[in-house]
Amino acid sequence: MACVLTTGRAIGCYDSIGGIKAVYFADYNTLGAITYDVDGSTITTFAATPEFFQFDLKGSASTYTETLSKDINNGTAFWSQSLVVQFMKLTKEMHNELSLIVYNSPHIIVEDYNGNYFTMGLTNGTDATSGTIVTGGARGDLYGYTLTFTAEEQKPANFLAVDIPTTTGTISAVQETP
Repeated sequence: MACVLTTGRAIGCYDSIGGIKAVYFADYNTLGAITYDVDGSTITTFAATPEFFQFDLKGSASTYTETLSKDINNGTAFWSQSLVVQFMKLTKEMHNELSLIVYNSPHIIVEDYNGNYFTMGLTNGTDATSGTIVTGGARGDLYGYTLTFTAEEQKPANFLAVDIPTTTGTISAVQETP
């Protein structure tokens, strides 16, 4: 891999917003061969037709963060990906589904409020590393779930060229409404 710079970056417009609109879970190793654009940073298709399960998010408690870890002594670099999601309302159906997600190592697509889609755990899958189920104490406290997923990848999460969950995969029609 050549490490030669190819461009600079100007200050852009102030037209972006933070936040995650939805996450899509697919079982580990169901994406098939992946096709990338010319520079290799954007996924254009998955060879398989994975089934994605959509979880809608609301509010500002859900976040996605990538952190570079580089060791100059060892000559290694990787990206730690972290997703924190908060789901409102406790239900027995969600208890059961979360157990399946936690015991799996799913691929996760993160959809932000800017119309971008990112792949988390593309090569190695993700792991649920912590979580809480809370009833809250005060009337305005969370009555729901908070889960943290992590992954470690050689490269930052790839953008998706299009809404791949609906163009290359399928979104399950099964979605709980608590």
